Amino acid sequence: MRKDPRRLILANYPWVAEMQTRFADMDVNRHLNNVAITRFFEEARIRFNQGLVTDGRMSVRPRYLVAHVAIDYLDEGSYPAPLTLGYAIGHIGTSSMRSLKAMFQNGACIALCDSVLVHRGPDGPAPLPAELRARLEAFPLKG
Repeated sequence: MRKDPRRLILANYPWVAEMQTRFADMDVNRHLNNVAITRFFEEARIRFNQGLVTDGRMSVRPRYLVAHVAIDYLDEGSYPAPLTLGYAIGHIGTSSMRSLKAMFQNGACIALCDSVLVHRGPDGPAPLPAELRARLEAFPLKG
């Protein structure tokens, strides 16, 4: 994750969300707790995926299983400053996709997250529907 300098620039992410930190997100050192950072990345993933299907243009709602999550903590975050989360789609496979996320605070990238999501069918992994694949392809990392 850290080896791609494009990941550290908010403008390279085609989808962006603002999120407010809470007092409860701090650890004993008054920094954002690693668990809280994980939850913010989860919230970004959920908001992005809901946006793909709630505009009425998808005929079938995709079903995902989170198969892998990796987070690089780059700097400390703090309360009460808000967060900006960027989201892009990396590799798209037959039945899975890699989501690329970054967390920014006060203009600096403080964490990166990659997740692999597997599309599920009734008997296990299933090919991504063509309409879903087309929508995902509209969100590549820029730069």
